[in-house]
Amino acid sequence: MQVKFINRSHHQLPKYETTQSAGMDLRAFLPEGPVVLKPLERGLIKTGLFMELPAGYEAQVRPRSGLALKKGITVLNSPGTIDADYRGEVCVILINLSNEEFVINDGERIAQMVIARHEQAEIVEVQELTDTERGTGGFGHTGKK
Repeated sequence: MQVKFINRSHHQLPKYETTQSAGMDLRAFLPEGPVVLKPLERGLIKTGLFMELPAGYEAQVRPRSGLALKKGITVLNSPGTIDADYRGEVCVILINLSNEEFVINDGERIAQMVIARHEQAEIVEVQELTDTERGTGGFGHTGKK
């Protein structure tokens, strides 16, 4: 499968860092200079990338585990979905969940992107659903073990 990119940044294209990586890093493209996220502040960070996904695929934008653990920085709408028919710039909504300001520099790895196959469901309206052992139980109904 090929994914076509236009790269308007001066950074390398996303790539898989190991042979079994599921995601590839996205880098901030900040030609006007660093962006500071204050505690609990969110921002839309550009990448300078535009892509064309094949039909039946999506790109999922996810947090980088190191940024989340060490700095409290995460992707707000995680995972963010980029649809196959979107041709705009790939941007990342980051939020600072820490108590300290976080500086995002040009070229910094800010998120990861996973390409995944998906299906479109046929929606069918019915009057009742099939019973299961679980039924309507949810939100922790199975308790702690």
